Amino acid sequence: MTRQRHFFLILLLGTLSTLGPFSIDMYLPGFPAIAQDLHTTTAEVSLSLSSFFVGISAGQLLYGPLLDRFGRKKPLYVGLTLYILASIGCLLAKSIDALIILRFVQAIGSCAAAVASVTMVRDLFPAKDSARVFALLLLVVGASPMIAPTVGGYVTAAFGWQGVFIILAAIAVLILLAVIISLPETYKPNPAFSLKPKPIIKNFLSVIVDPQFYTYAVAGAFAFSGLFAYVSGSPLVFMDVFHVDGKVYGWIFAILSIGFIGSSQVNNLLLKRFQSEQVVPVAIVAQVLLASLFFIGASLGWFELYGTIVMIFLFLCCVGLINPNAAALSLAPFSKNAGTASSLMGAMQLGIGALASVGVSMFSSHSSMPMAAIMAATSVIALLVLFIGRRFIKQPIKVDPSSDVILAH
Repeated sequence: MTRQRHFFLILLLGTLSTLGPFSIDMYLPGFPAIAQDLHTTTAEVSLSLSSFFVGISAGQLLYGPLLDRFGRKKPLYVGLTLYILASIGCLLAKSIDALIILRFVQAIGSCAAAVASVTMVRDLFPAKDSARVFALLLLVVGASPMIAPTVGGYVTAAFGWQGVFIILAAIAVLILLAVIISLPETYKPNPAFSLKPKPIIKNFLSVIVDPQFYTYAVAGAFAFSGLFAYVSGSPLVFMDVFHVDGKVYGWIFAILSIGFIGSSQVNNLLLKRFQSEQVVPVAIVAQVLLASLFFIGASLGWFELYGTIVMIFLFLCCVGLINPNAAALSLAPFSKNAGTASSLMGAMQLGIGALASVGVSMFSSHSSMPMAAIMAATSVIALLVLFIGRRFIKQPIKVDPSSDVILAH
């Protein structure tokens, strides 16, 4: 493989992996405009974000077997086509119910790109190079929350919220063309691979009964779900409560993303001196304390705009420390079925995150208290799961820092 070809494939796979994050973040600044046009509230609009989370959670479990049964490109064609059609439907939506349903369909389509990009890295690159390639993909994915809302804010101001979905559909069309023309089929279809529910469920059950997996996967998922509560609640908090416009909201979102991305990089330095199982409990305790303080302060009116930004930033720093370590510890017991464990962990993260997002949307309070309440509640649950679950881990399996661990995102 030539150096130029190598670079192009990594760029294309990175673009595939960012389709989901861009679909989540880019339309957030348009929430007030969507609410006005569809004659509803910002809280109701946030349910379209929750339905997207539900869709990508389900897609995590759907596409793994399909990619093994039909090869990599055919499911990708179907997923991207579905995404394009759903994006066009979103910009034509005349009711909030239609938008919620179409966002679910859009998520199912985008998930094909995310799962295929991870799977095809394993196909295309040797083991010694895959860790570096995954690091590049995660860097691209991590940058998207800083870029997408800012771009979305300017697009919404210039062309209306429908312009965001036009751009998302156009991006997906370009990706689909690039996949058809330039991406090789990296895995031959396997007709022997069963798509019957029974063997698939049996495989998932063999993973979930492992105490180390369910302890760190569930605790990590609840800790991570505070991020979903923030993403779902932030348009209402910043644009409705603190009255910033879409452009400023995009910049605030970008700045707050630095907390999550930066702390995940600091984690690499911490792991030179500490083990993952040492970092996780300390970070979760810190998250509980910060989320509790944020909830109490929100209830009593302590935090204005800048105070709210600081509290969320510190909370996201904790999430950035917990997520990679909890994911690595969850996958450490597995070798042959690491893909199954990874997809199950991703589905749990996104599923619990979707519930947290719905929880924020259910409150109609014109304050940051609902978001802070969900962040505090999920953090406490994460700590309880970790405290109880660790008692059932008889012989912890350590994380090998040199291993090619794939983190769910």
